Amino acid sequence: MRRQEIHLALEWAAGEGWNPGLADAPAFGAIDPQGFLVAEKDGMPAAVISVVNYDEAFAFLGFYIVRPDLRGQGIGFRLWQAGLAHAGPRSVGLDGVVAQQANYAKQGFAFSHRNIRFRRQAGGPAAGASGGGLDLREVLDLREVPFEAVLAEDARVFPAPRGEFLRAWLDTPGHAGRALLRAGRLAGWGVIRPARTGFKIGPLNAEDPAAAEAVLAALLAAAEGGDVFLDVPEPNAAAVALARRHGFTPVFETARMYRGPVRPVALERVYGVTSFELG
Repeated sequence: MRRQEIHLALEWAAGEGWNPGLADAPAFGAIDPQGFLVAEKDGMPAAVISVVNYDEAFAFLGFYIVRPDLRGQGIGFRLWQAGLAHAGPRSVGLDGVVAQQANYAKQGFAFSHRNIRFRRQAGGPAAGASGGGLDLREVLDLREVPFEAVLAEDARVFPAPRGEFLRAWLDTPGHAGRALLRAGRLAGWGVIRPARTGFKIGPLNAEDPAAAEAVLAALLAAAEGGDVFLDVPEPNAAAVALARRHGFTPVFETARMYRGPVRPVALERVYGVTSFELG
């Protein structure tokens, strides 16, 4: 795809019920514009996939969708092969829907953990209503934090550098970032953005549950009503508990899977996944 065509993958993802953000395309294309592929039949799009190369060691696969009327004809698998060829020798991650996890395993992807999508319906508990003496004045606009500090903290929770993506993600109009500082140190941070339905939070990273609580409450306060979605790694029990305390309920799940070795990350600091499509 050309960079301006990435919106096609987002439209198809919306059709699958994946609820992409309203302005995801520019930031998604900032990492690896050559990593978004489309298969055509009779001059029309037939299937899409993204395999975004973050660095020389790691890539992430997403947006693997075949047009419903063309499924079962082998078009998707040929595109899958082309996508993995783009990754080359890199290790590859993906978030697989339940129906496809067995197929991904046959292609060499090993299960790492479940991610659970939670939804908080409009009119849920007020931000900070769970207690803990939260003071939202302690939380800053993320743009007030030096970008180098954000990059350093992101390196703890993601297996590859992604500075270009994060810069675009934070600068996208409509995206709101919040951060908690402790003694001048970045203790927690996150981003909320408008989606096709409601709002999505991602990422949400923090050094402990109290920091995550403060940032989550500030992000919810910025949601302007509407449903809010948060994708939580199941092994982080504190993150699951935080979501439930704030009135979130499970609606969907994926499996994080990897093909090849991946640099370990501090999953206990991940309270919200950035994106199922790009990791």
